[in-house]
Amino acid sequence: MADFSDTLTDKHIAMIERQPVFFVATAAADARINLSPKGYDAFRVLAPDRVAWLDLAGSGNETNAHLLADGRITIMFCNFDQPALILRIYGRGTPVLPADDGWAELAAHFTLLPGTRQIFDIQVESVQTSCGWGVPFMELKSERNTLVKAHSGVDEEKWLAKRQNHPGSIDGLPTRKTDRYIAGE
Repeated sequence: MADFSDTLTDKHIAMIERQPVFFVATAAADARINLSPKGYDAFRVLAPDRVAWLDLAGSGNETNAHLLADGRITIMFCNFDQPALILRIYGRGTPVLPADDGWAELAAHFTLLPGTRQIFDIQVESVQTSCGWGVPFMELKSERNTLVKAHSGVDEEKWLAKRQNHPGSIDGLPTRKTDRYIAGE
């Protein structure tokens, strides 16, 4: 049976902090639903009703496009250990880019990684937990360093040009493009 709350509890936060992966889902009218796995130490609980995650440039920027068009977002954590549990955060999100006023405040919560493109700031509207009894036991072997490595030591102008020339979402929705290459901390 699912349980709902308006905000994250200490128990929810403790579960989130133990997870090495989370999943993000967004959608916009007449567009495909986007569902993406996320790794690295990139998720933060800022308050019981506010979370954020650090986003690196990758193959697309669907979350940015969907949040600009619609704002709705769901984040899911699965406990692959004991106790079995699935936790979903439902909310409204905003992409915050390095040139934005709120960037410095949000960025202070993270270790910036090479290729950081934006931070998604999410206002929590509700939290749902469910049993997770069908989720398998899994063990983290290691993080993949491929994405960070791909963004390390690149030519800043070429990196920015690639980001600026990206056409937007796969469904043609516009995105806000970063104007700064972040080499990492």
